[in-house]
Amino acid sequence: MSDFDYDLFVIGGGSGGVRAARIAATHGAKVGIAEEFRYGGTCVIRGCVPKKLFVYASKFSEEFEDAEGFGWSVGERQFSWEKLVAAKDQEITRLEGIYRRNLERTNVEPHDSRAVLEGPNTVRLLATGQTFTAKYILVAVGASPNVDDDLIGGEHVITSNEAFNLADLPQKVVVVGGGYIAVEFAGIFNGLGVDTTLMYRGDEILRGFDMDLRTAVRDEMEKKGIRVVLGDTFTEIAKKADGTLSGKTRKGATLEADQIMHAIGRKPHTVGLGLEQAGVEMDAIGAIKVDASSKSSVPSVYAVGDVTNRANLTPVAIREGHAFADTIFGNKPWTVNHSLIATAVFSQPELGTVGLTQEEALKVTSNVDIYKSTFRPMKHTLSGRDEKMLMKIIVDADTDKVLGVHIMGPDAGELAQVLGITLEMGATKADFDRTIAVHPTAAEELVTMREPTERIRG
Repeated sequence: MSDFDYDLFVIGGGSGGVRAARIAATHGAKVGIAEEFRYGGTCVIRGCVPKKLFVYASKFSEEFEDAEGFGWSVGERQFSWEKLVAAKDQEITRLEGIYRRNLERTNVEPHDSRAVLEGPNTVRLLATGQTFTAKYILVAVGASPNVDDDLIGGEHVITSNEAFNLADLPQKVVVVGGGYIAVEFAGIFNGLGVDTTLMYRGDEILRGFDMDLRTAVRDEMEKKGIRVVLGDTFTEIAKKADGTLSGKTRKGATLEADQIMHAIGRKPHTVGLGLEQAGVEMDAIGAIKVDASSKSSVPSVYAVGDVTNRANLTPVAIREGHAFADTIFGNKPWTVNHSLIATAVFSQPELGTVGLTQEEALKVTSNVDIYKSTFRPMKHTLSGRDEKMLMKIIVDADTDKVLGVHIMGPDAGELAQVLGITLEMGATKADFDRTIAVHPTAAEELVTMREPTERIRG
């Protein structure tokens, strides 16, 4: 008989926490899990899933226009924001049901409540006051959107949380930020016919991505009618008598909009969780400090996902949760490799990337070959749309190993997934060259670029 109520208690019912709970239970552990809102977490409820659905919706405006080039006559068009939101809600409810059923199938005991730590082995449910002991506690509470505390009138802005459920589609919007969420929502609003401005305080959007992709996607966004303002941000926002907003920027400009959305990053959702009382160390932004096995400074407390601020992506949280459960309860120890992660930005056009950027590669080796191609996707030869596709391969010239591949264009995210496998296996440029092209596709460009467009030698 165990001295604890549970072998494992998971705080947070998102992708990472649910995966850890289910895998631990299949290894024979008695598992409890607490979620204060809805199972599925940020990704399913208010993140990547509804975002991707909104991206699909926003693309139809261009699809209708492009159809004419292929002989279609498209009649009167009308968009209903209310129908889109309702359809999105229905799908999220379906997915949450799947998450709950999967927990039940593995005999994980769910608790619909916020849980906090009372000590290294004790949690308390705020909804009922119940306390439970557990040999191990896994914190998987994710992160929440940042809002600038110094912004006068900051109470008037929305974040991605509210953007998914607006009562009405705004006619004019300003999106503040330059990362995944900001760039994706700028494309969504623009595609749905909203007058859209993207404002970012840095000198170029999508910090951390390869510079060629950063500039290329901004150029394409501007072609689509999105106004991109760089090197500036709001200092004050006021609500006018008619309900619209007026924002003053650091450089003295005034921007007016129906909605101003902040997408300026996310912070670990650790405030009031009881981590300090349990002795769990956190960094300056509230992220839980963990080692490679996801163990915190307290041996019984582990953490996975965005709450650790390592690589804040849903598939990474899932892998971390799985590795934790296999290691602790399955006698199959392994850790997650955070150094090579394929990712996609569902901007318009889309980005897919895996491996090192050119800037990062030059820090690893001074002998680099760059293969780059910019071309018009085949579809647009008839649609007439002025939109380019970019493909870039970065190669270590000394070893021929492919260090990074970066794509902007249709289905770039799908390509990044497959490319991630090849780079994980250590593919060389010669491996790419030996591969027969699939014609006619855009992806064939990856195996037909024979000569580098640039050679950088140290």
